[in-house]
Amino acid sequence: MNQVHPSTIIEGEVKLGDNNKILPNCIIYGPVEIGDDNLIGPNVIIGTPGQDTRNRYYDSSNCFIKIGNRNIIREFTAIQKPCYEDITLISDDVYLMQSVHIPHDAHLYNKVVVTPMTVLAGLAKVLEGANLAIGCAVNQRTTIGQYSIAAAGSVVMKNIKPFSRYIPGKPISINKYAIEKYGYRDYFDEIEAYVFDDVLPTSPTVLNVVGAFNSWVEKYGLETYK
Repeated sequence: MNQVHPSTIIEGEVKLGDNNKILPNCIIYGPVEIGDDNLIGPNVIIGTPGQDTRNRYYDSSNCFIKIGNRNIIREFTAIQKPCYEDITLISDDVYLMQSVHIPHDAHLYNKVVVTPMTVLAGLAKVLEGANLAIGCAVNQRTTIGQYSIAAAGSVVMKNIKPFSRYIPGKPISINKYAIEKYGYRDYFDEIEAYVFDDVLPTSPTVLNVVGAFNSWVEKYGLETYK
C-alpha cells in the first residue's frame, strides 16, 4: 500500500509500485513509473519538461521518467522529462537531498548520492556509487564515474574518472573511502594505475566499471579530468 498525501497532484499516466510514501504538495506529471519503497519529500516536482534553450516549448507529453526502488528524494527537488533521449532515469538506492535539480535525459544509477543545492545540466550521467557534494554544478553531457566524488562547490566541466576525487585546482586523487565501502580494496593497485596513468585494469571486475564509463565518454566526446 502507498501513502500519498491528499495535497499531492498526480496527472497523466503514473504507475506506482508498493510501499511508497509521498509527502505534501508533490506534483507528478506522467508518464512516470515509480518502483517500490521510495520516499518522496514535500514539494518535489517530477515530470515537468526539460529546460533546454533549443526546445523551450517541446511536447513532453509522451516523454518518460523511470524511478526505481528504495530511493530518497528530498524536499524541493525537481526531476524533468527527457528531451533528446528516451528516458530520464533514477535507478535504485539513490539519495537526492534537498533542492537538487535533475535535468532532461539525466541518468543516475544505483547508490548515487547528490547533496543539497546541486544542479545537473542536460544529458548528465552519474554512474553507480558516485557522490556529488554540496552545491556542485555539473555541465551538460558530462559523465561522473562510478564510486567517484566531486568536492563541495565544484563546477564540473569534464568527465570524472571512476574511483577518483575531483577537487578544483588540485590533481585528481583516489576516492579511498568508496573503494573500501564498495568492496574494491583488493583491486587498489589496478585502480591507482588507472586513475593516475590511464592503465586499463586487467581484472574483469574493475575493467567492467571502466568500460561502462568509457561508453558514455565516447558517446558525448567530452574530455576527462586527469
